[in-house]
Order: sequence, then structure tokens, then C-alpha cells
Amino acid sequence: MRFISPSILAADPGRLSNEAEAIASAGADWLHLDVMDGHFVPNITYGPWIVELAKKAVNIPLDAHLMVSDPLFWAPIFAQKGAHYVSVHLEATVHLHKVLSSIRDLGVKSGVAINPATPIGNLVPALPWLDLIIVMGVNPGFAGQPFIPETVSRVKELKGLLEDKGAKEILIEVDGGVTDQNAKALWDAGADALVSGSFLFKSSDKAATIKDLRKA
Repeated sequence: MRFISPSILAADPGRLSNEAEAIASAGADWLHLDVMDGHFVPNITYGPWIVELAKKAVNIPLDAHLMVSDPLFWAPIFAQKGAHYVSVHLEATVHLHKVLSSIRDLGVKSGVAINPATPIGNLVPALPWLDLIIVMGVNPGFAGQPFIPETVSRVKELKGLLEDKGAKEILIEVDGGVTDQNAKALWDAGADALVSGSFLFKSSDKAATIKDLRKA
């Protein structure tokens, strides 16, 4: 199964509910919520209220990606609000097991995002507590950045690692710079889900663009 998770970060901020409804109607599988605190990354987006807004607007799974410096505090809050996936950054905490456990204890799927310069092998200790791994295709913090080409080889490396460790059930998602120009390479490398922001929300035919990304 190939999942498309549009990032609402690229939507019109004055029409978030309408934009979410439109992208879900166009065939999105998940809705990606990029949460930034101005500390872990140099940008501020929105807080837990975005989950409540999204739940009222759409009936697809909510994919919360927390780019925050205190995930142990924030992750359970987003899980309690009703996100289906809550992912935190590997680089943001020295208590990753505790964070992931706090998410799963609330019956929510737990994820980890990994920055472009962080070795893929650093994920190994966390595998038993993971449902999702987000491989960043850009340095986190801003929408519309160009895709880092080495991301494709990192996805392939991660796919091999999961197979070697008997953890093939963990989904691989790619976030940042995803377009129709790199989607095929990412699927072929082993991605299960692609996050697309600016490329999707700027499209004049979102349904066709989602279909093109999925079938690339």
C-alpha cells in the first residue's frame, strides 16, 4: 500500500478546514500535521488545536510530526487530542523510549523522524517501539525546500535495516521536497508513505496530482 499524506503546513492558513476537506476529498490517505515550536526548529506553526480542527474537517488518519524540543511533554497531548500517528525527532530527546511508550500507552501509533545528517543506524535501539519512521528529505523547519537527493539512498538503507532486524512492519515515510520528479525513486527505494506540501497544495488538480504521486 502506498500512502499519500499532504502537509497542511502548505495550505492557506486562513482556510485550513476547507483546505483539509478538499485534500481529503481529492484522495489523500492521511493528513500530515507539521508542528514546530520555534526551539527545535527556527519556525512556529500551530499547537494541539490543529488536531481538533482536522478531526472536525476530515475522516482520514492524522499524521502528527512534532518538531519540538520537549517531546516528552507534547507527544502525549497530541495523542490524547486524537492524532492517529505521533512522531517525534530522534535528535530532540535522550529519553526516546519513554516518549514512544507514552504515545503507545494512549493507544496511538508511535513514530520517529530522522534528520538528513543523522546516521540511519541510530534508529536501531528504538525499533521495538516504532510503528513509523519519517526520513527527512530536507532539513526541518520550513515548507518549500528543495529535496536532498541522498534521501533516496537513505530510504533504501533503512528498508534493508528493517528487513535485517525483522521489523518490516514499521512504515517508512518521506517528508520534505517530495514531487513527481522523485516519487518513483522513493517508492522503489522502499518508502510506504510520502508527505507532500507545496507541490500538492499548489496543484490546480489535487486529485490528479495525488494519483500521479501514488502511481509514479
